[in-house]
Amino acid sequence: MSGLDYGLLLFGYLAGALPMGLAIGRMRGVDLREHGSRNIGATNAGRVLGRPFFFVVFVLDFAKAYVPALLARRFGSGAIAPDTLALLVGVAAILGHVFPVFLGFRGGKGVATAAGAFVAVAPAAAGVAWLVWLAVILLTRIVSAASLAAAVALPAACFLLPPGRDGSALGGPVKGAAVAISVLIVVRHRANIGRLLRGEEPRVVRRKD
Repeated sequence: MSGLDYGLLLFGYLAGALPMGLAIGRMRGVDLREHGSRNIGATNAGRVLGRPFFFVVFVLDFAKAYVPALLARRFGSGAIAPDTLALLVGVAAILGHVFPVFLGFRGGKGVATAAGAFVAVAPAAAGVAWLVWLAVILLTRIVSAASLAAAVALPAACFLLPPGRDGSALGGPVKGAAVAISVLIVVRHRANIGRLLRGEEPRVVRRKD
């Protein structure tokens, strides 16, 4: 790897470390770390600030991995394969979100940022994970259950889908990264898992017309 590639990795981490949910909350006069689940991610933003802010924060957290990964593929030095560099930068962004230097390494759970990274490098597998997330949220109306199901579905899809132009041809690197990120997301949801087992996890409230 060249100095440029290391710079792209640093850029990916710092982009991921930007606390978008916290920034949006402060624009509304609210510190998300003091309300709801005290998490800075999209789910707590939607719960505390209102449903539209779930989508705002999700898109921003998605973009802070997706954009750096695309930039790495386009502007890398060529010392390593562009797709591999994009994967590494995407993973760096996920780690930045979960362990942000700007917040004392206490960040979010990584779901939206992981989605951005894997849409950039393995869109078919990410699409499967998204469909699983959607199915589970429709069945249970529990965001954490949907996120956990998607986290498990992502590496499974990476192993089961045939190689193709969508990025699954990365083979071992993308499969290994998918397993590692899946484990990280599950660990970050350990409190949610406890509430799910006790039947105490909040559900998305349906709007009444």
